[in-house]
Amino acid sequence: MAKDAEWGVVISQGSGKTDDCFIADLVVDLPTGQIKTVAPSRGSKVKEKQTQIQTIPVRSTGRTYGPSCSISDPSSPNNAIIFVLFISIPQNFCNLILSPPISFSVSESFMMAFQIAKRLLRSRAANEVFTMTRSPSVGLFSSTDRNYSSSSNLIRATLFPGDGIGPEIAESVKQVFTAADVPIEWEEHYVGTEVDPRTQSFVTWESLESVRVNKVGLKGPMATPIGKGHRSLNLTLRKELNLYANVRPCYSLPGYKTRYDDVNLVTIRENTEGEYSGLEHQVVRGVVESLKIITRQASLRVAEYAFYYAKAHGRQRVSAVHKANIMQKTDGLFLKCCREVAEKYPEIKYEEVVIDNCCMMLVKNPTLFDVLVMPNLYGDIISDLCAGLIGGLGLTPSLNIGEGGIALAEAVHGSAPDIAGKNLANPTALLLSAVSMLHHLDLNEKADQIQDAVLKTIAEGKYRTGDLGGSSTTTEFTKAIIDHL
Repeated sequence: MAKDAEWGVVISQGSGKTDDCFIADLVVDLPTGQIKTVAPSRGSKVKEKQTQIQTIPVRSTGRTYGPSCSISDPSSPNNAIIFVLFISIPQNFCNLILSPPISFSVSESFMMAFQIAKRLLRSRAANEVFTMTRSPSVGLFSSTDRNYSSSSNLIRATLFPGDGIGPEIAESVKQVFTAADVPIEWEEHYVGTEVDPRTQSFVTWESLESVRVNKVGLKGPMATPIGKGHRSLNLTLRKELNLYANVRPCYSLPGYKTRYDDVNLVTIRENTEGEYSGLEHQVVRGVVESLKIITRQASLRVAEYAFYYAKAHGRQRVSAVHKANIMQKTDGLFLKCCREVAEKYPEIKYEEVVIDNCCMMLVKNPTLFDVLVMPNLYGDIISDLCAGLIGGLGLTPSLNIGEGGIALAEAVHGSAPDIAGKNLANPTALLLSAVSMLHHLDLNEKADQIQDAVLKTIAEGKYRTGDLGGSSTTTEFTKAIIDHL
């Protein structure tokens, strides 16, 4: 059974016993993406020969391997493909072997496999774009393809005000942009009150399309209900828009005293896979698995962007953060890709740092680092640690980079519902993120003008919100920034 299990999925018929299971292939028709039948695999015991499943879009041919799926080209007159779910995972992908007999539900095993396949196919498409676009300034990182308003020369950008304090700080950004005469026209979108079945999230399909068309956006804090089974709003945006790199500059603010006075580093986090792939399932009662997905395509892509960013901004060093001494296959592949890209940038020093040692070194002496690039989970941790070095998430800008020049700037702090509507919120993080968005659009003069005004206001110390040690309202703080423009 183990041998045949490499080519099929054990589908439970109800009781969970081995005798009530069979191994099957799912036959998918390419033109329609319709999963037509469940056909028996060779040598398997079949309790049910054909079962109608559901319609799932399939957008690629070719052969791709994953922990529980394979897509291959059979010699079929109607150009169908076989969508295969494994129990036994190929050794050339990873060393995880699920020992039979194990039974899964149809929906759980199938959907987990489909999600893996979709990510792999998306990565393949990304790799094709990557290999066709060798110049970092074109295609992958380009911001020249803008969507202008039909009635003016204003650049149209999508704005998600967000939840909690989001609408208040978004209003501050709009006021500052208007005062600085920034050529931006906002197209506002709000989180829905019901889950959109097209996105499986409160973020609507129309909102995603707005970012795809405009190619640039700004997002306030969004709150996902915890423990209620809803898909994370931030995760939805990153996955659906393929925002593969999160860039967070962390630098000490003049006049705002923290434990460190000379922090100046940038964290670049792979944003689409790793432990945040969302692939979890229960093996048996009391035992669950979460899959960490690392692909060559995604690793090369974020490494390429990290070195491109370092070169474009005059940075001298790129540090790859990892735990390859323990996770030799996954983090080992990430490091291999970083080394491959580093060879193309001999003028930039490249080093590798284990994640736990990196945390200690950052706390002891953050000046040791310049640009840090890392997989998803490590990036989530390290970027917040770095924010703490300069005063917190309320002072930290963030920009998500996607393929084809898409950029979504965001405030990475929470929605702070306890002070929402009280005119107490600090808009600095969203303003500095908007500055990063303007730099991405090559509106550097406007970006520098706004950034200087924000930093002068904080350094002056007369108008600061409560989290910065002052007593000013959001309105007063915003007006002070406008006065410094």
